[in-house]
Amino acid sequence: MPQQANFWNVLAEVRFDKKKDTQGFEVDVPVFSKHLQTFGGKRVQLRGYMIPIQELGDQSKFMLSSLPYSLCYFCGAAGPETVVEVEFDEGTKFVTRQIRIEGMLVLNSNNPDHHIYILKSAKLIE
Repeated sequence: MPQQANFWNVLAEVRFDKKKDTQGFEVDVPVFSKHLQTFGGKRVQLRGYMIPIQELGDQSKFMLSSLPYSLCYFCGAAGPETVVEVEFDEGTKFVTRQIRIEGMLVLNSNNPDHHIYILKSAKLIE
């Protein structure tokens, strides 16, 4: 598994181009650096904070933020590169402390129903 001291720095290697979608609306499309693309489909580890996208309790899908809840992308002024969509095979208990997870990184540039970064088959490390 690729080791990075702070993988959030690698995830920041993205820019956004404006393009028209099929309905003619202008949308931001992520363009991933060549370095970042080398991690696509590989297992990576990230430290961050759970941002629930479903009711509290066991979470099988949630967002992981590099920043605490009060400063995250959805609540503050951070960019989309500071959060990752996480999919666990089985649910894990919601916690407010910082956690470390591992999962397979998916770079999403064409499905607007999901975030630009997805960690699939994730598991809690600590």
